Amino acid sequence: MTVINGLDILVLLKVVALSEMNIPSKTLAEALFVEPSEITRSWKRTRVAGLSYSFNHEQRVNRAGLLELLIHGLRYVFPSERGAITRGIPTGIAAEPLKSQFIDAMSEAPVWPYAEGQMRGYSIKPLHRQVPRAALEDPKLYELLALVDAARGDRVRERTLAGEELTKRLMQDA
Repeated sequence: MTVINGLDILVLLKVVALSEMNIPSKTLAEALFVEPSEITRSWKRTRVAGLSYSFNHEQRVNRAGLLELLIHGLRYVFPSERGAITRGIPTGIAAEPLKSQFIDAMSEAPVWPYAEGQMRGYSIKPLHRQVPRAALEDPKLYELLALVDAARGDRVRERTLAGEELTKRLMQDA
């Protein structure tokens, strides 16, 4: 039985953010602050789940499948639960590209708990422990992860707008 985990989603989103094919596991591991063996296992799980495939010895993302999971399934597998007020990195509607559309909601800003974060808000558990660190290193990945957090939420408007933005970003290069 294959069970997708948060690292698998993070790996797939990083590949999408890089817009490249044939990215060595070592490169992905360094960019995501994990071990190369974790990347190898992640590719195996995502292939079995149909979220990635191998073509000419290259690992590729099934963008349509990933998009379907992000928009319609992720909130059931990785629900976004509000935690305690903490210092962290803005996510969901508190980060772009959605932030400008939710100016009135900033009193309830979601954040990934992170000691070096500059914002206070209610905590949202990230998909993987290295999400805040990896997001700070890659603005494109950060946007994707923030959109995913909005899609994981329970508010219809946030999920709808996040779904539209994710569709644009995932399907633009497909």
